[in-house]
Amino acid sequence: MQTVLHYFLHLVFPLGIALVFFNNEWKNAYLLLLLTMLVDLDHLLASPIFDADRCSINFHPLHSYYAMVFYVGLLFLRKPFRILGIGLLLHMFTDLVDCLLTYQNCKDCLATSPLSSVFQVIFIW
Repeated sequence: MQTVLHYFLHLVFPLGIALVFFNNEWKNAYLLLLLTMLVDLDHLLASPIFDADRCSINFHPLHSYYAMVFYVGLLFLRKPFRILGIGLLLHMFTDLVDCLLTYQNCKDCLATSPLSSVFQVIFIW
């Protein structure tokens, strides 16, 4: 189920965003939203490149909190930068959901994650 949800949020949900919010130019908007998945190229810098129990958020450079601040800044610019900002933030949200689902099944993974302090703050509230 986690994999289905992950790819739904990466591939199908952006199509819905493109159709609803960019009706006249939905094809271009959808293409830009899909192109934001190139942000995952920063996974190539990690060793191992893929680890099913690793959370991308604040582990990879383009998934860092600093990068996310930049992505929020893109929302205040004109198209196509605004669309790219939406896509990048949607990508970060998708990876966050994936992290939450992973940590639900792997408590030890949470303890060693860069997100553990953020989750502690969230779940204390």
